[in-house]
Amino acid sequence: MAETPVIYWYRQDLRVDDLPGLAAAASAGRPVLPCFILDDTLPERERPGGASRWWLHHSLAALAQDLGKLGLPLLLRRGAHADELAQLVAQTGAQTVYCSRRVEPAEAARERTLHEALAADGVTLKRYPGSLLFEPEAIRTQADAAYKVFTPFWKACLREPAPAAPAAAPDKPAAPATLPGSLSLDDLALLPRDPDWAGHWPRLWQPGTAGARAALQRFLENAIGDYDEGRNHPQREATSRLSPHLHFGEISPRAVWHAVTAHCQGQPDLEAQRHKFLSELGWREFSHYLLHHFPHIVEKPFKEEFSKFPWLGNEQLLRAWQRGMTGYPLVDAGMRELWRTGYMHNRVRMIVASFLTKHLLVHWRSGERWFHDTLVDADLANNTCGWQWVAGSGADAAPFFRIFNPTLQGKRFDAQGEYVRRWVPELAQLPDKHIHEPARAPQQVLAAAGVVLGETYPEPIVDHGQAREAALAAYGSIRSEA
Repeated sequence: MAETPVIYWYRQDLRVDDLPGLAAAASAGRPVLPCFILDDTLPERERPGGASRWWLHHSLAALAQDLGKLGLPLLLRRGAHADELAQLVAQTGAQTVYCSRRVEPAEAARERTLHEALAADGVTLKRYPGSLLFEPEAIRTQADAAYKVFTPFWKACLREPAPAAPAAAPDKPAAPATLPGSLSLDDLALLPRDPDWAGHWPRLWQPGTAGARAALQRFLENAIGDYDEGRNHPQREATSRLSPHLHFGEISPRAVWHAVTAHCQGQPDLEAQRHKFLSELGWREFSHYLLHHFPHIVEKPFKEEFSKFPWLGNEQLLRAWQRGMTGYPLVDAGMRELWRTGYMHNRVRMIVASFLTKHLLVHWRSGERWFHDTLVDADLANNTCGWQWVAGSGADAAPFFRIFNPTLQGKRFDAQGEYVRRWVPELAQLPDKHIHEPARAPQQVLAAAGVVLGETYPEPIVDHGQAREAALAAYGSIRSEA
């Protein structure tokens, strides 16, 4: 009789190395059956958006190849995860299901429910860390409470023992002698059709562990030396672009931590850059930490007073923002980069989010939903906390009165207009002096550049000064009620 396997349930940990749950499954002394279940029964915000589905398709293809090198299959199923796992258990006789834990509120609740359901049938669900540097329960204030401010949180993290060195993949665990049925990757229907708006994305991205390692190596070789300053300039290749790889678990954060630390070791001029980059990893940790300890922030403001904020919810203005047709070149460049590539530079993300919430007074949830659908790195924790931070309603948030002037931001961080010219080509012939403020350019300058305001490029949909005053008045209204 064939030996019964253990099941490894993949979710957002699509790798084979430095994966504690898979290592534990492989050391159980039984054949290992890896599986991935696409659960389309989940609420929409908990399912991958369009851009993430594209990435997921290619990440699963890469994972299947990596597992194949270990002699393991990747079983694909589609349906409610609890039902599909119960069916797999029944079909294989497995007594143990291994997985990486998730800290998102809904996922953590499902893990508890699944644990109870499987236990009722004599099956054990074993959960392991693997997506964070520090487990959220481990970092507490001296009063034994959760941190609400990043700097003391990160200092507390750094007082902990350093993350362990990343572990290699298991040494070719046994595969099951017989396999239950599996869908093909195409059966999951993750790729866009009619139209295939992501047809050019394979030239931009390489999902999978090999792509993650390549992105990390490019960053270390070409960009880390300028990271602290360069990361603010969207036209420079000064960021790691690891966010989608980390979101899908194609590389572990501790692998990134140790690679950066090893690269900078013995180079004093890189020490400040290393600290800055690791603190950005820390912000990722902080977002997941907040989501774990304050799960209501997915739907409600972290700061209670913002529940009374008088959002306008103007759909026409929201649509102009989504299309990159606001009349503010840096905002429009960011929104078009997002649509064309599934990505947006981090500083520009802050500027476009500030514009939506403070210039247009559109609720941050509308922006969060758009990012969820269009970003390849759409992450519930980072997305929620990032939007609340910019809107002023989040933990350790920027003050509401910090309202980015998109024109001045453009002049400061894209002084020659390279980023705007790339993504808003109708403005490409404008001189540097006017590239970020075409509405104030002389008519002869516009004509020479082939720009007709209101036709080839929109007039600003709001006036910055008036929008700022309206935003401050709205904020004042909730302050007066507090």
